Amino acid sequence: MTSLRDLSLALRSGELSPVEHVRDVLDRLAADDHAAVVTLDTERALATAEERAAELARHEWRGPLHGVAVGVKDLFDVVGLPTHAGSAVLADAPAATTEGPVVARLREAGAVIVGKLATHEFAYGPTGDVSATGPARNPHDPTRITGGSSSGSAAAVAAGHLPIALGTDTGASVRTPAALCGVVGLKPEFGTLSADGVFPLAETLDTVGILAADVHSASVAWDVLSRPDGTGGGIQPPGIRGAHVGVLVDEYWQAADPVLAEAVRESVRLLEKAGAEIFEIRTPFIDELAGVYADIVGAEAYATHREWLATRRHDYQPETAERLEMLADRPAYAYVAAQRTRKRLTAEFRAAVSSMDVLVSATTRLRATPIGERKVDGVPVRSSMLALTCPFNLTKWPSVSVPAPVAPGELPAGVQITGVRLEERGILRVAGVLERD
Repeated sequence: MTSLRDLSLALRSGELSPVEHVRDVLDRLAADDHAAVVTLDTERALATAEERAAELARHEWRGPLHGVAVGVKDLFDVVGLPTHAGSAVLADAPAATTEGPVVARLREAGAVIVGKLATHEFAYGPTGDVSATGPARNPHDPTRITGGSSSGSAAAVAAGHLPIALGTDTGASVRTPAALCGVVGLKPEFGTLSADGVFPLAETLDTVGILAADVHSASVAWDVLSRPDGTGGGIQPPGIRGAHVGVLVDEYWQAADPVLAEAVRESVRLLEKAGAEIFEIRTPFIDELAGVYADIVGAEAYATHREWLATRRHDYQPETAERLEMLADRPAYAYVAAQRTRKRLTAEFRAAVSSMDVLVSATTRLRATPIGERKVDGVPVRSSMLALTCPFNLTKWPSVSVPAPVAPGELPAGVQITGVRLEERGILRVAGVLERD
């Protein structure tokens, strides 16, 4: 995969020009065979790369993303490109004339946006294999899913095309594809990055996130997008001695795949070796909290799609349409009750873990499954890709999936680090311990 650290140094030193870099990325994406790419913005990207090169020649440097090619999930509006959101419903969508603050911030920081990357249709699924553009394919095994819904972003980073890409995470959609593709996926605290200019799935949960080749790249991208000066400081030395790490041990949090269970145990061992204090954490309320997720997402998604379902149902992928139609008769009080339960149990969760700095679990219950399969060895695929991540959308806490140690040739496994007392840079610092071993 492509290291942002090495790439940024090469661009700033003149060893590599932004034009050479962007042209190479565009060529790679054009030849991609993982169904990761939706639209390339070739002409504009090359013109922007030339501008970034001219600035470097004048000794003007915008920061660590200067001249770096970046892709964005096809939910983000990008001026000059249509937003299809993985659906034929938006096949005739006009080119966007505005774009949101996150895309604008990337441009200000010197990044070169090269195009749009695949998404599960309307981001309504954690598998990444339901889309008008076809199923995204895992670079580690093209017969298997990437995870979703930020399928193309994870695949493009895992394939080495891009050092970072933007995604969104409503319940799993950055962390799950990161885990299945063997990259880093950061879901910030809800609301920290603006979701303006992003097609919604569920507005009270939608979170803009980052897919990256490694923890350092994710940290730099996070700094650029979140810090007022926008310079990007990069990851700090791990320094987790004395950190309180809570290991979630209820049956709910257990992985179905023994490789994932072992990955969590090994990760905890590494954190303890680095000086962290380990505590077992029980969450007897977790089933009730997680149970309201579908009610909230379903109600908010159906509100967005109700009119299109009535007039353009045939343009939806069958699985998406069927899932949305099941929500048509849900009463409004069920949504209100779900939000009230969410609020009550989030407070209970916070109280139960208030002395912890971070929580640790597997990211998913299964690793990448065969494309199109919805049950593997009796285990439901969709819930397995969603169950361990969605609670932290409900609580709004920051969370990151980092690749876990696996044997050579094994499919990737992800471990999830969730911040309680630590914010985004803190959880990335903890994640860095796992990466550096």
